[in-house]
Parts: sequence; structure tokens; C-alpha cells
Amino acid sequence: MIDRPHLDLSEYLPYLINRVGSALVERMQEELAPHDLSIAMWRVLAVLSDTDKQRQIDLAEMTAIDVSTMSRLVSRLIKMGLVSRVRSDANNREVSVELTTKGRALVNRLIPVARKMERAAVAGLSASDLATTRDCLRQMYFNIAPQHDKGATGQKPAPAPSRKAG
Repeated sequence: MIDRPHLDLSEYLPYLINRVGSALVERMQEELAPHDLSIAMWRVLAVLSDTDKQRQIDLAEMTAIDVSTMSRLVSRLIKMGLVSRVRSDANNREVSVELTTKGRALVNRLIPVARKMERAAVAGLSASDLATTRDCLRQMYFNIAPQHDKGATGQKPAPAPSRKAG
């Protein structure tokens, strides 16, 4: 008998994470399709709904979307009337992206759908297990994220503030 490496996918963490992520993406895409939105576009809109204006480079980092892809996404969202580019309050040479009234209305309709989907996905998990899961996923991302996502020092960033679903 030949000794060969073994990998049980049912126990392999990257597979399990991907499987959950793929199922969530598939379900969310069904909700986004009537609005001609991709998952990446949804991420941009969701971030903007929570943070108001953002520079494209900051949006790219916050959504884990490549900078060049972000530029194309923002251009498409502008054509759809969902976002606009505005001069930055901090620096006249910088341009920020913000939701339009139409974009905010769409996000306000989609957030409850996303929350419902999240509730279905985490059904049966205790609040403690869910908090641990979120912390573990953030740590795993930090462990494998490209160096630029960790900042100039490569140091672990401060944890994002915890938000209660609601």
C-alpha cells in the first residue's frame, strides 16, 4: 500500500469556510440580481451606508476588493446613479465616494434582507459561539491577508468595534 497524504474535506477549514461563503453569496446574488448588483457592488454600498464618504483606496481595503477593480465598480455604480464622487472634506485634491439618495434607498431595502440571511446562517449558534466565530475569522484573515492589508508595520490592527445586529 502506498502512503499518500490524506485530506478530509469535511474537516478541512478552508473548504468549510468556502462552502458557507459560497452558499451565502449564491443566496445574496439572488436578491441583488433584480438590481443589477454584484456581491462586490453590494459590499461597497454597505460600507458607504455605514461610513458616509470614503476614498476609493479606503473602500478597497474595507471591502477586500482590489484597487483597480474598485475603480471600475465605482464607475459602474455612478452610471447606475447609486453613488457619486465628491471632493474630499480633508484634502481638495482627493475625491471621495458617497451614496446618492437612490443608492441609500436601495441599501435601506437590502440591509434587512442581508440581516435575515445572516440570522438564517447563524441559527442555533449561541451569542458566545457567534462572537468567537467572528473573532476567529478576523484573526484568520489577518494571518493570511496580503501585507498591505496589515498596514505599513505589519502589526495587527486594533479590532473593529463590535456591532450588535439590529
